[in-house]
Amino acid sequence: MRIVRFVSAGSVFTGQQIDDAFAARIEGDIFGRYSITSQVLHIDKLLAPVVPTDILCIGLNYREHAIESGLPFPRNPVLFIKSGNTLNNPGDPIFIPRLSTQVDYECELAVVIGRTARNVPRGSALEYVFGYTAANDVSARDWQTDRNLGGGQWARGKSFDGFCPLGPCIVTADEIPDPNSLRLRTILNGNVMQDHTTADMIFDVPALIESLSSTMTIRAGTVILTGTPQGVGFARKPPVFLKPGDTVVVEVERIGRLENPVAAE
Repeated sequence: MRIVRFVSAGSVFTGQQIDDAFAARIEGDIFGRYSITSQVLHIDKLLAPVVPTDILCIGLNYREHAIESGLPFPRNPVLFIKSGNTLNNPGDPIFIPRLSTQVDYECELAVVIGRTARNVPRGSALEYVFGYTAANDVSARDWQTDRNLGGGQWARGKSFDGFCPLGPCIVTADEIPDPNSLRLRTILNGNVMQDHTTADMIFDVPALIESLSSTMTIRAGTVILTGTPQGVGFARKPPVFLKPGDTVVVEVERIGRLENPVAAE
């Protein structure tokens, strides 16, 4: 099932997507008890398919990306967190902050947790997944690395307003039995910048859920960004950073296309 969150006639709804223009309204809590009604609504505007309880992010989780970054493979998942203000919708602008000149793209598979997870063993980890969506882990590299800016902190460099577009929908877990066999791409102004597979993850989705839940309670509605493959802008020669007027697209196989324009703050 493909679940969308959208505006119709001025109100916000969650629904089962029928096609690009229509959805059947869902009544209730998708992380609890819900039903799909017979009411069909027009999708006037797509929103991020979930308002995350938390946004947990994994750094350096693709072998080829670690290599291009000149860093060793981590021995354990590298966790950082994006704040709630980063949430962005399909089609809405990614604003380049006044205080950054090195804003980068990162295509990612996002895992949507469906029920509370604590001390989950690998063998049952996928039972806690509600579904999957696409994410762009937009990153201000200067604030992520340069301590002279008051940065040098991953969470700060990745938590500017609108730096976490999600969408276009949640595809429920039953339709993606193996999340580590999906192609994902970033396309910038029509040029393919990243093109790889989730099979290259150092820590696959079950391993991430097992590891994260060993030290924290992962609440229903949490979104886990699982890392990005090689091809990011900062590692290119010369580097390529987002600028006003750009259009950046993230595509994840079996999920869809997440497109955002880029504008000045």
